[in-house]
Amino acid sequence: MLGIWRCRIHLFGVSDPARIYLLGADGFGRDQLARLLYGGRISLFAGFLAASLSVLLGLLWGSLAGFYGKRTDDFIMRIADLFIVVPWFYLLLAIRAVLPLHIGPALAFFLVIATIGFVGWARPARLVRGIVLSQRERNFVLAARGFGASNFYLLRRHILPSAWGVAVTQMAVLIPQFILAEVLLSFLGLGVGEPVPSWGNMLASAQQYHILVSYWWMLLPGLAPVPVFFAYHKLADYLHTRLQSVS
Repeated sequence: MLGIWRCRIHLFGVSDPARIYLLGADGFGRDQLARLLYGGRISLFAGFLAASLSVLLGLLWGSLAGFYGKRTDDFIMRIADLFIVVPWFYLLLAIRAVLPLHIGPALAFFLVIATIGFVGWARPARLVRGIVLSQRERNFVLAARGFGASNFYLLRRHILPSAWGVAVTQMAVLIPQFILAEVLLSFLGLGVGEPVPSWGNMLASAQQYHILVSYWWMLLPGLAPVPVFFAYHKLADYLHTRLQSVS
């Protein structure tokens, strides 16, 4: 106990060589609790990295569209409109379907991140563009331009710092969506595959009727993202409230 006392009294236990699986085992005898925790690292990390990629792309393209305007703005925003109008799930499937299927788990993980991140950049880009459009006409920006400041300096020093709050809020909004996207792709066999666990490929076994009826604990990976989604949405609400109070 606590690495100090050695105890001989257990609340429950089994004799060797038996093992206790608190959430049961899958068809291969693997501990579902251990796989659920390990798979959570895969799904949560994939959502975070994909959201980071989308927000960075949104900052890049949104700042370019808002700062330079005219044809650059029209070109970037029309592409963004295309990504927004097309349902993201079908676009995600279309992009992932043209990529190789028989690849290693590590490469599949990064391909999923790249695919999801590439699909979700449009909404952050539109928000960043609106901020850049309003900031570039401020007096301090015009004064810095009059003193000979370069476009890169104006963006880095005066304009983009105003967009960081929106970028962080978008991160909190996008991470749950991208976790769900990774779960769906892995569930359909287009994401991280066995033997590496993720919440999606752990749920894939529930497609078999006898598992769905008789082994309810195999559905627990589908419930694991729920508290994560709730926590991120509460964080997004908090950040949005703080940004409004600051502005």
